[in-house]
Amino acid sequence: MKIVTSRFVFIFLLTIVLGIPVVFGQSIPLDTAHLNIQARAHVIENYRGQEAIYLQGGAITLKDIEFLNGTIEFDIFLKEDQAFPGVFFRSQNEEGNAEHFYVRPHQSGNPDANQAAPRIKGITPWQLYFGTKYSFAYEYRFDDWTHVKILVDGDKAQVFLDHASSPNLSWKLFHPAKKGSISIQGGNRTGMHLANIRVDHQRPTLIDYQPIERLAIEGLIETWEVSDMFEENRLNDISTIETLIKTRKWQGSVVVEEGTAANISRIQMLRNGEPGNTVFAKIEIVSDRDQIKLFEFGYSDRVVAILNNEAIYRGTNKWRSRDYRYLGTIGLFDAIYLNLKKGKNTLLMAVSEDFGGWLITGKFRNDSGVTIVNPD
Repeated sequence: MKIVTSRFVFIFLLTIVLGIPVVFGQSIPLDTAHLNIQARAHVIENYRGQEAIYLQGGAITLKDIEFLNGTIEFDIFLKEDQAFPGVFFRSQNEEGNAEHFYVRPHQSGNPDANQAAPRIKGITPWQLYFGTKYSFAYEYRFDDWTHVKILVDGDKAQVFLDHASSPNLSWKLFHPAKKGSISIQGGNRTGMHLANIRVDHQRPTLIDYQPIERLAIEGLIETWEVSDMFEENRLNDISTIETLIKTRKWQGSVVVEEGTAANISRIQMLRNGEPGNTVFAKIEIVSDRDQIKLFEFGYSDRVVAILNNEAIYRGTNKWRSRDYRYLGTIGLFDAIYLNLKKGKNTLLMAVSEDFGGWLITGKFRNDSGVTIVNPD
């Protein structure tokens, strides 16, 4: 105990009395022996007073490091361009899963200047995980280095920018805690500089951990059954839709997350080497009589609604589909009148995805006289 106490007294003297910064953890050398570099171009050079690596359109993965709990730190020199530099940690590369935090320098000062989100089967569904629970306003500097520090402890994480004394964001992680790799990416065409990459595997002490809660949408359909994947252009000929439906294989069910929407990527990997970007999300509706019911819904990125084998709606909700600022975030922004027959009715949503979140949600404005039958 005396040795430990003396060590911290020594650190205190260095940091407070002598003004010498002391950092712990493993400093990652910027070379190919320690980094797996996958980029269009990269240069290791001295930049703005730091030994740095310049990446253009690519990523670096830290070799021989499996990260579970601890601290990840790095410096990044941001450009005021549309880019999404950030870090994946606890990455399970074969599964396509990871925890993800990145910044949006082109949104400096805005509420969505950054993003915490999972990667799920290769997709980062920011169109579901949005708002103050997973983003915060921040004014970035474009004439100096920005310091990023992430603390990870079990199912909890915090981010500190520019050596902040309190966390800019605290959030609950999305996947079960499991060791995985660390990678930093997001240079896009204009490139980015990284420096001072450090990893500390010592379990950190979180500071004022108070994640923001998000209000659930009441009355949502809780469960959707999901089919196998097929090519979107097969929906163009509505005369063949019945055959398309009959030849599907059903993969299982997805449930609503965040009190907002069901994430199809939980069960289906989009870019798995097979053709297609579309699945059917299905619910069975039992109506006590012939009636017309208003059904409110949301989706990402595109949808064709099919009631009892008859196509009744087609829509697009993808990023920038309505104007250059449109995000395509999920919500109950559309509605259709369902002409229900007495007894069982099958509603299929053919949901197609590009990026940002493969999502479906819906509810009846008034559910009297209708019952949702969950799949067996």
